[in-house]
Amino acid sequence: MELKPYRPMSGLLDLHRDLNRFFESPWFTGTPDGSTVETSQWVPAVDIREAGDHYVVEADIPGVKPEDIEVTMEHGMLSIQGERRHEAQTEGHGARRIERSHGVFYRRFSLPDDADPEHIEAKGSDGVLKISIAKRKGAQSRRIPVKH
Repeated sequence: MELKPYRPMSGLLDLHRDLNRFFESPWFTGTPDGSTVETSQWVPAVDIREAGDHYVVEADIPGVKPEDIEVTMEHGMLSIQGERRHEAQTEGHGARRIERSHGVFYRRFSLPDDADPEHIEAKGSDGVLKISIAKRKGAQSRRIPVKH
């Protein structure tokens, strides 16, 4: 039988290590879906809803031209990325305050299996990006009765 030294603090040190690992994980530092990554300098607000035969994704991206936004779908993941550029400002007399975020943004969402990657449309207007994703035909859900 092998003798091991008794270390009364080893349990506490293990807990400390595990907590550090948790607080540094992508799940804690971003959103649970992993849509916030370290390269993002700001995160646009996004609404996702189901509308009959398609899904709708709307993202608030004011100040970003539609041609500066890249929308991709690969392996069931919809990605939205782009950059809001900081406008040069002239200094005047008085206080200066900047609250509007600028820089690179990146959002990523997992879509349901019935989302059709061949039928996606994206339009940008008035600071809102609207993405419409059609559902595949025949993939509609149906209610199944539960018998006694």
